[in-house]
Amino acid sequence: MTSLTNRYDIVFLFDVTRGNPNGDPDAGNLPRIDPETNFGLVTDVCLKRKIRNYTELAKGDQPGYRIYVQEGAILNEKHREAYKAVRGDGDKSSKDKLNPQSDDEARALTKFMCDNFFDVRTFGAVMSTGINAGQVRGPVQVTFATSIEPILPLEISITRMAATNEKEKAERDKGGDDERTENRTMGRKHIVPYGLYRAHIFVNAKLTERTGFGQDDLDHLFASLASMFEHDRSASRGEMVSRRGIAFKHASALGNAHAQALFDRVKVWRRSGDDLMAPGDARLDNAKPARQFSDYEVTIDRDALPDGIEVVELF
Repeated sequence: MTSLTNRYDIVFLFDVTRGNPNGDPDAGNLPRIDPETNFGLVTDVCLKRKIRNYTELAKGDQPGYRIYVQEGAILNEKHREAYKAVRGDGDKSSKDKLNPQSDDEARALTKFMCDNFFDVRTFGAVMSTGINAGQVRGPVQVTFATSIEPILPLEISITRMAATNEKEKAERDKGGDDERTENRTMGRKHIVPYGLYRAHIFVNAKLTERTGFGQDDLDHLFASLASMFEHDRSASRGEMVSRRGIAFKHASALGNAHAQALFDRVKVWRRSGDDLMAPGDARLDNAKPARQFSDYEVTIDRDALPDGIEVVELF
């Protein structure tokens, strides 16, 4: 696959309504949050997981689009596949520990992993866990997503009417005839009423030369960003929607401008009546909280773009 010749810097906006976009296991699965500012966070790992899941659904068993990091997968067995392909099916490929015997073999092993696994050639991977297939630095890097405004996580109480065993059923039967006072099992759900999040994604064209990430992969990445939440529904995540994907396409592989200078051209404004204000403006202190995407407006400053920069609106 032909490597890319254009660098891309991407602004990705998505929102959540009455859901938990990314629970924190260290905080009882509460939505992740910056404790100093109360801005919501969604990890890069969470976003890449959704891209991987979409790839499995969209590409199926299509060659070159297998997924390396899967739930319950044994990574070393995937490394072993590379050894069997490079060395053959002999006994030497069945050992618990394997290492390349030469630089050429190391490159061949890594190439096999990149050629066969979409997420390896896209995001990179450390594949030196016992059966050593090398390390790959991926051309696509994703930042943590941060909410545009502080979020307010809510803890919602829920109950379960069904009993799990005979003993629990007997205890409930002793509780009386009033169904509302039965000894029900209590639980908790954590949600964000509404939050708009922003992440930045970088596509390094020079690194695609090493992994084989090509134009077809880039097109699939863009399709994943647009549709991955459509196929990742659950009650706990509420309603998550990809809202905007704005790419700055560079004319060269190394780039024609600093990424941050380009990102600063994409502004998210808060609506208050007929006015647009920057989030955090003191005039918003007594305004109603945002509860839908139409409470914001996204603008792109296209004036005096640096030479060699093109704005591409992905969706």
